[in-house]
Amino acid sequence: MSANIVSKIWKRTLFAVISVAILLGLSSTASAQKTTVVRVVVVKTDNPTAYAQALEEGKAIMKKAGINETIHVYQATYAGPNAGSVAVSIEYPSMVALAEAEAKLRADKDYVAWIKSLDKIRTIVSDSIYREL
Repeated sequence: MSANIVSKIWKRTLFAVISVAILLGLSSTASAQKTTVVRVVVVKTDNPTAYAQALEEGKAIMKKAGINETIHVYQATYAGPNAGSVAVSIEYPSMVALAEAEAKLRADKDYVAWIKSLDKIRTIVSDSIYREL
């Protein structure tokens, strides 16, 4: 085989390998962006009912800011030393959506004031982000 033919085959093979790598990279980025993400905040509170009511105010502030994510509030019962803890989950369609919502809310004065007011009725035990597999 001539050097010219080998060079053409090598270039085509290299191009194919690079193209596949790029497509795989784009595919993983796209799927990572579409993976559901849940932020879970676990708190201790002496008054779970008052805390749940305060969260309704937060939901209204979030909705006003254009953030309409799914929020659930749970209280632990069969949880050993964690019984009575309250867990709040906020579901986002992607990590990008969570980051955008977080940035928007941190700039919202009503949200910032509301978060600060929660310090009077709860102590954060943990704040985690989970992604769907």
